[in-house]
Amino acid sequence: MESRDRSKPGARRAIVLSGSIGRGHASVAGVVEWAFRNWGWVVDVVDCMALLGRTSSSLGQAVFRRLEASTFFYDGLHFSSLRPGGRLAGAMERAATKRVVPQLAKLVKGDPPQVIVAVFATGVSAAARLKATGRTTSPLVVVCTDAQLHRLWIAEEADLYVVTSRAAAASVRRYSPLAAVEIVSPPVDPRFYELPSREQARRSLGVAEEVSCALLMGGGWGLGPLAAAARELATAGVYVLAVAGANRRLEAQLRSLEHAEMQVKVFGFTDLIPQLMAAADVVVTTPGAATCAEARVAGRPLVLIDAVPGHGRENLLHELELGGAEACGAEPLEIAASVLAALEKYRGNSALESSRTAVTPASWLAHWRRVLSRVGIEPAEQASEQL
Repeated sequence: MESRDRSKPGARRAIVLSGSIGRGHASVAGVVEWAFRNWGWVVDVVDCMALLGRTSSSLGQAVFRRLEASTFFYDGLHFSSLRPGGRLAGAMERAATKRVVPQLAKLVKGDPPQVIVAVFATGVSAAARLKATGRTTSPLVVVCTDAQLHRLWIAEEADLYVVTSRAAAASVRRYSPLAAVEIVSPPVDPRFYELPSREQARRSLGVAEEVSCALLMGGGWGLGPLAAAARELATAGVYVLAVAGANRRLEAQLRSLEHAEMQVKVFGFTDLIPQLMAAADVVVTTPGAATCAEARVAGRPLVLIDAVPGHGRENLLHELELGGAEACGAEPLEIAASVLAALEKYRGNSALESSRTAVTPASWLAHWRRVLSRVGIEPAEQASEQL
């Protein structure tokens, strides 16, 4: 949990409930935090996984990673229990909420926030429990960037759902037909709107101007056969910017390719993703909603590795429908073949670059402000909406 900023006496306060499962929730939470701070609010970003306690948090993350690595079990969990809200999903929700609620109650007591924003399903259920038991009256805004919301995202006490597609809005109304829902453009870190030129980015990274370059990553956990895929791509003449995320084993495998003087440059968990996207001709990744949105803002085509079961299947189909994206199986040779085809297909395609101007940080901020007005929140008397 971030420390509270009390340097602004009387400032309005927002609590943003995130979760350290992969990178996506933190990315969305960061944009929401940026928006409120832009208006002079005090913001507490809370990791719901940390509120579980160290042992439970570590165990929960380990179980989730193991499940995501098993297509059979995770697809079964997602489509048979999380989607309809089965007994197993309910038991999971109750177990997590029981631990999170007391800690969250301490954060709202004595210094009530003007709004609670949940970008993580456990945060939704915990905040809803506080509202149901009268321990907070703050509006609860749920923000989800996935293509579909499963049952654990939905709570009767939620005042507003903010999603990024009509399909996602319809998925909310599947469980709550009269829910208030707003559709916004995906929340993306403002740095992706201010990328260096392709030439500048490549010069800073030591990537030759004339080579084809792919950014290869698998989310915060480095999912998929990335080391073998990097080898295949480098052998085919593609310069690979490979991001291992928090996966140390993968990073070691990739480093061996780098040390063998193949065309592979390796990064661990890094904040250089905007620069890497600027240098790349194509972004090769698993179908995480946050990463896909960033690539679209950067004007880069996507090759999506079908390596994430459950919600990953839904996100993959949604990205393909949006265009500017190709899909491939989770085998190194398939990945390499799809990347080579995409490099040829999208070479010189100006349509992707022109899409970058469709939304700006200022326009997103203005829309977010209008969204909050639906729950009676006016972010600032004179919101500057400046970057």
